[in-house]
Amino acid sequence: MGIELTISGFVVGLLVGLTGVGGGSLMTPLLVLLFKVNPAVAIGTDLIYASITKSAGVISHNKLGHIKWGIVGKLMLGSIPASLITTLFLKQINLKSPEVIGVIELSLGVALILTAVAVLYQPIIVEKSKHNKIRTPRHTAILTFALGLILGAMVTLTSVGAGALGVTALLLLYPKMTVKSIIGTDIAHAVPITFFAGLGHYNLGHVDFVLLSSLLIGSIPGIWTGSFLSAKINENKLRLILVFILFAIGLKLIINT
Repeated sequence: MGIELTISGFVVGLLVGLTGVGGGSLMTPLLVLLFKVNPAVAIGTDLIYASITKSAGVISHNKLGHIKWGIVGKLMLGSIPASLITTLFLKQINLKSPEVIGVIELSLGVALILTAVAVLYQPIIVEKSKHNKIRTPRHTAILTFALGLILGAMVTLTSVGAGALGVTALLLLYPKMTVKSIIGTDIAHAVPITFFAGLGHYNLGHVDFVLLSSLLIGSIPGIWTGSFLSAKINENKLRLILVFILFAIGLKLIINT
């Protein structure tokens, strides 16, 4: 199955490079539905996978000055404790039982559909956010912390949320920031939260390093290729294709439960 996994890693990496949407939205359901990997193992492995693949993005965005580290810090104040609490919760339950697997797949399906909606309406949200009323810094800081709490729990439970959902929420909270800074800041937060959540799953025995290696071999050249092609493909058509894929996978996961 190594070759098939490497090809899958390349395809997901290609889509990530083309669209900027996190691999968790695509890789975890692919592992669960196509390769029949236990959902908990798929999520744990994908979290480590995401932290590695997105690290290069942090380096490049930081060099370009696209990361607002103060916002990253506020997000982490909420996301790291939320991830820890969610991991402790997962430790108390039997993740191999059909009932728990069903709950995880349902949560993943809902997260994917929310991501699809976020991707579909992101251009409208970008435009609307420019006309939002300016909040007080204190209000914005509290909402940023709350966003961190939600993302921390969601990412640890499903591996989905750090990409399109995070970007969409940040666009609403910080309408004066450029989209590049929003994306850079979101990626900078995604790396520590996926790594921290991945460590939690590793301690629970949910990370398959052979699986991880096969995915990385394909995904890294896939991301490079996708980034190169992104300037040559119509963004609106690509967005609609991605929305359809995310919605269809999310719906199938929900129906399966």
